[in-house]
Amino acid sequence: MSGRLTAGSRSVAGRVAIITGAGSGMGRATAHLFADEGALVSVCDLDGDAIDAVATEIADVHGDDVVLARRVDIGEPEQLAELVRVTVDRFGRLDIVVNNAGMVTPTPLDHELPDADFLAGWNRTVDVNLSAAAHLVRAAYPHLLESDAARIVNIASTEAIVATAGLGAYSATKAGVTGLTRSMAVELGRHGITANAICPGPIETGMTADIPADAKETYARRRVPLRRYGRPEEVAHMTLNLCLPASSYVNGATIPVDGGMTVRHT
Repeated sequence: MSGRLTAGSRSVAGRVAIITGAGSGMGRATAHLFADEGALVSVCDLDGDAIDAVATEIADVHGDDVVLARRVDIGEPEQLAELVRVTVDRFGRLDIVVNNAGMVTPTPLDHELPDADFLAGWNRTVDVNLSAAAHLVRAAYPHLLESDAARIVNIASTEAIVATAGLGAYSATKAGVTGLTRSMAVELGRHGITANAICPGPIETGMTADIPADAKETYARRRVPLRRYGRPEEVAHMTLNLCLPASSYVNGATIPVDGGMTVRHT
């Protein structure tokens, strides 16, 4: 007896993926990983220099034909629609959407901030962290319908499960991402489009770069069973797993990638 015993493909080779917030951190790691695995990647970021640098890194290894880079403010729906348009024009299809881009800004509820600053921070956080995911999926939907393995992965946060004081908008939007993901899974599942969310815990990214090393070590030792911060690549690999054609029955899931932080009681 010979041959494979499994039917599901574990390859994204030739698939086309849009990855937002790919200029650094988890988005950059995801873009590199998908390109390494043979996908064609359309990457965007608000930082034009950063996204151009990532595109150059990928092109230097895999060639110019596998990557498209755009400076995009994902808080602007028309820019997301344009991102989808140029992606399909360039690659001819769209199979995967990774809503990775996000932001965090203090939004304390105790009147520590002036009302105008609170409102500006709150609205911008909602636009970027939550609304953008809905706008991008709406723009991508006609093209995802044509894919035989359409995948949506929304990057939330463990702040959707636990909370940090002073980050009301961030926690609310990340919880919103998990709810939106479930809605996408229910609504789009009948078309074979799966939607799942990942909740990264403490990860070594730009958002955590300003935290002193000793504070990170203390936090990880006290809160994370693995006793360390995660690496962006460790989140990227979960994203890739959810986008495999073989992951066709994983739909509506919220998956923490946090070293066990959210299950630790003492």
